[in-house]
Amino acid sequence: MTPPSPFDVVFLSYDEPLADALYARLSDTFGRVKRLHGVHGMRRAYQLTAEMVNGDFLFIADADFEVAADYNPSEAGPLDAGVAMRVWRTVNAVNGLVYGHGGLKLCRRQALRDMRDDAVDVLAGLPGRIEFTPTVAGRTRFNQSAWHAWRAGFRECAMLARGCEYGTASAEAQARLEVWTRTGTGAYAEDARRGARAGVAFAADTPPDDGMWQNLNDPAWLARRYAASR
Repeated sequence: MTPPSPFDVVFLSYDEPLADALYARLSDTFGRVKRLHGVHGMRRAYQLTAEMVNGDFLFIADADFEVAADYNPSEAGPLDAGVAMRVWRTVNAVNGLVYGHGGLKLCRRQALRDMRDDAVDVLAGLPGRIEFTPTVAGRTRFNQSAWHAWRAGFRECAMLARGCEYGTASAEAQARLEVWTRTGTGAYAEDARRGARAGVAFAADTPPDDGMWQNLNDPAWLARRYAASR
């Protein structure tokens, strides 16, 4: 039996078809897991997780995260001074990319409360350094429907094309864009590619400092964009 997590765990879900199953799987690995469901707006949802726990640190898992069978949460230590978040990598369920997209996160509670509101990728607005571990903690199962696959491709590739707020080198970002827009197999792979290409087009048409970028965190705006693309 896997030892329980040394920190509180919050599972964030909104409208994902596999949310209940992935929540149950996470609970089997971590022990008791709290859940926040249906909060509109990603920034607000992440900020609310800080009010659900008592300790200085908390794990956050999104509802497209499928924890690996051999992941051991008891091995995770607290964050060093000045570090706001640690991210474990995932394997992309459609195109096989391995990086922090959809990854498991250990966050500093106060950093979530002090999050800036100017970042497009909302967790890039945490005050402090971001750590990326080499460990793969699971898969990102974002392809739960045509809509969810399209939405993930659109958001991720728009942000990669704009310029990654976590400091990813442009050559590496371009390589990831090539994979997102051109490859992939399995459920809703073509929808993920269509969303990725649409996200790249959005980035090309939208200046980096335009307020339109904040719409990437608005599920209703994304849903309208998806409907118009069909």
